[in-house]
Amino acid sequence: MDFALTDEQEDFVAAIRDFCSRECGTAEQRERLTDGYELHHNFDLYRKMAELGWLGVTIPEAYGGSDGSMLDACLFMEETSRGLAPIGGYATTLIVAGATQRFGTEEQKREILGGIAAGAVEAIAMTEPEAGSDVGSLTTSAERVDGGFVLNGQKVFISNAHIADHILVVCRTTKGENKHEGLSMIWLPRETKGLEIVPIETMGGTETNTLYLSDVEAPADALLGEVDQAWTQLMAGLNVERLILAATMLGIGQRAFDDALAYVKERKQFGRPIGSFQALQHRLADMATELESARLMTRWVATLTDEDPGRMLPREASMVKLHVTEVAKRIAVEGMQLMGGYGYSSEYDMERLVRATMVSTIYGGTSEIQRTIIAKTLGL
Repeated sequence: MDFALTDEQEDFVAAIRDFCSRECGTAEQRERLTDGYELHHNFDLYRKMAELGWLGVTIPEAYGGSDGSMLDACLFMEETSRGLAPIGGYATTLIVAGATQRFGTEEQKREILGGIAAGAVEAIAMTEPEAGSDVGSLTTSAERVDGGFVLNGQKVFISNAHIADHILVVCRTTKGENKHEGLSMIWLPRETKGLEIVPIETMGGTETNTLYLSDVEAPADALLGEVDQAWTQLMAGLNVERLILAATMLGIGQRAFDDALAYVKERKQFGRPIGSFQALQHRLADMATELESARLMTRWVATLTDEDPGRMLPREASMVKLHVTEVAKRIAVEGMQLMGGYGYSSEYDMERLVRATMVSTIYGGTSEIQRTIIAKTLGL
């Protein structure tokens, strides 16, 4: 299997790398773009990317996109993450874009996909206080009424809801014995009456939110796909969701490695650069090897997805999410150790990279859940 990039893809990567170097290549630029590292998404920078056609990389040309592949999207996420571009809203947006392409009406595709290509952020709401890894246990209800639905319930840890144009809410429309049946996906504009969005302060800043839904009204055409079929629809998108998270963390892991490598080449102790000591050389060699394995796995799963977008890849998708996020976390923590006290200092990016990787093994399905899925595909 050939994982070599085409000339066009090589140029795409080079263009993204150059853009990040110019727009957010210095600590001063990144601090300004994030309001002192308090914000994770800068809309001005995001719109510049939209003008270049990058945000619609996987969106059909009919809706303002460039009709690219998932591999193209992975290259974009890897390079923007490596370049520390503050566009934290993109990952959930791409997840929503995939669901809209698969199940949306023509009108929904024009509105949502067209908006994404132009620079809109979108969010999806699944997790609840009592339904995390076990999504099928969610209780947020959507009662069917004349002309639409009325939603009530609570969601938690919903990434980007506070900056999204819309939130795609996974809710229960029918109660039955099978917890995976009777779920639906319903669009809510962020400013919908009865929807309260409360940001959650975390070690990574304000990226996620609690949602309170009190008699929230949604019209019938806010339904995405078919009523009571959200579980099947969610499963159809898991390949892409896990791949998106892997590609993002691949870039973060690469940046942590790059920064650590640059540091050990410059930092001197005992009269010579610390990178000249074999103990550190071997650790960096292991880090580089793990990164390349993560990159190959990411491109492999992206290629499989592009070969047949409708094919379910439970084993491969779980493997790439598990492997890449765990590798990125190990590399970031190792990078902090190599940099000593400077790796812990907010003056450098490493401590923020460590925090970013810590949560990656939790969201989108924990590492434990990924291992369980992989084990099931092995007949265990």
